[in-house]
Amino acid sequence: MAHSSKRIVVLKFGSGVLTTPRGNAPDRKQFNRIAAEIAQVVERGDQCLIVSSGAVAAGLDALGLKERPEDLATRQACAAVGQSKLMRLYETAFANHKLNVAQLLLTHGDIDSRLRSVNARNTLQRLLTAGNIVPIINENDSVAVEELKFGDNDRLSAEVAMMANADLLIILTSVDGLMDGQGKVISEVRDPDAVAGLVKNEKGRLSVGGMATKLEAVKLAVNAGIQTVIASGRRPGEIASILAGKKSGTRFPAK
Repeated sequence: MAHSSKRIVVLKFGSGVLTTPRGNAPDRKQFNRIAAEIAQVVERGDQCLIVSSGAVAAGLDALGLKERPEDLATRQACAAVGQSKLMRLYETAFANHKLNVAQLLLTHGDIDSRLRSVNARNTLQRLLTAGNIVPIINENDSVAVEELKFGDNDRLSAEVAMMANADLLIILTSVDGLMDGQGKVISEVRDPDAVAGLVKNEKGRLSVGGMATKLEAVKLAVNAGIQTVIASGRRPGEIASILAGKKSGTRFPAK
């Protein structure tokens, strides 16, 4: 995509950021707050794309489940029901700010295929030029095969950032950033490989990827020349703060 003074920003929201504390239902307040913050970014002239998890959590209730199912078929059934519910939450939240949403469901095959990735890129470009549309991208969970999971969409967010020729990727999660051994947030990391040892392979009950998959996504993005930040998706004002260049989360400068 051609660059102008407008920045293209990809925002990735993990399941833990979009669900209630128990993790078994979407958190409506979060959707409203996120939409309000993104609307301000769009109003200031930057272009935003969202890569969103949360479809499985949104579908649990319809299947009478209390927590994320272990088996693939039930998980995909939850995603199939939950995806439209997820989109409705975004649609309602963004409508308050006179913004429309567009849904794109992608699989690895779409990104690996030259033709399909060009088509997806052209679609994204067209949506962004409209100025009043926020594209919302998710893995096509109801058909994607387990081995091809993008890791709670972390990898997908990096692939989308590359496809959209984004200026910035912000991975919003339930922690404040990458922590050092003392539990303090590291504000900048120039070499993602150097901090791999700090990553504990722990995940929330509803998240698919831990910090390890986030670092893999970071490497993909920074190597493609895209600055990346891992930050809290629960803290109000974090997106504006990152875009203003303030110290928030962990910043990984582009290579």
